[in-house]
Amino acid sequence: MSSGVEVKKNGRILEVCLNKPKVNAINVEMSQELGKAFAELRDDKDLWVGILTAKGEKIFSAGWDLKAVNSGEMSLENWWENADYGDGGFAGLTENWNLNKPVIGALNGLVIGGGFELALGCDLLIASEHVEFGLPEMPLGIVPDAGALQRLPRCIPYNVAMEMFLLGRRMSAVEAKNYGLVNKVVKHEKLLDQAYKWAKQIATSAPLAMQSVKEVLRSIECVPLEKAFSKMRNDDLKIYKKMLSSNDAKEGIAAFVERREPNFKGE
Repeated sequence: MSSGVEVKKNGRILEVCLNKPKVNAINVEMSQELGKAFAELRDDKDLWVGILTAKGEKIFSAGWDLKAVNSGEMSLENWWENADYGDGGFAGLTENWNLNKPVIGALNGLVIGGGFELALGCDLLIASEHVEFGLPEMPLGIVPDAGALQRLPRCIPYNVAMEMFLLGRRMSAVEAKNYGLVNKVVKHEKLLDQAYKWAKQIATSAPLAMQSVKEVLRSIECVPLEKAFSKMRNDDLKIYKKMLSSNDAKEGIAAFVERREPNFKGE
């Protein structure tokens, strides 16, 4: 793909890599390309898990392409309506409500603004030791409304999120891990190895079961416990219901009983 998005398949894994020097700033075209990449992950039955990363070790992404905004190529007012950011909303993940396959974010450098919001759209995050997270929108007269305002206070303590919003202070990878925002911190040279280790482990599981996890969690988020059970049982959760009657479910149980490795096929 063009526009700073490189995509490659590795068995059941789709790697999506940002490569738009100097800071992987995301304009409309790049957002559309990211949307296409994650749509490929969603629609290709042979792909079971995704990895999102970026070239180099300085920066993952600075987010919105402010030069494009300043030139008028991108609009601030009702920006989500005034341009087609592609499948999945800004950067392909921030509002991707029908991508149920897991995405691992392998964060190689600074995770800033809209780049932070893109990372928050991932399911698992691995960060290089030197990574920092920041939301510098406030001095620009804008707010991080493509995912950070919505997601960050659900991931870390509210007051800490407010520090990042209002004071613009940066958070280290180690601190982010302490809050549970990041799953693992590794040396930079081991970043992709760790991401692929997890992706390969995930890709040995039954895909319908993996996809059910995201479908169900999205459905019951912020719902009281009793109602969450009811929604799971009674809502039209297609993947979850399909998983319960799938051949893979039968195969997994049979393999356990027979003490052998399962042969999952995604059906």
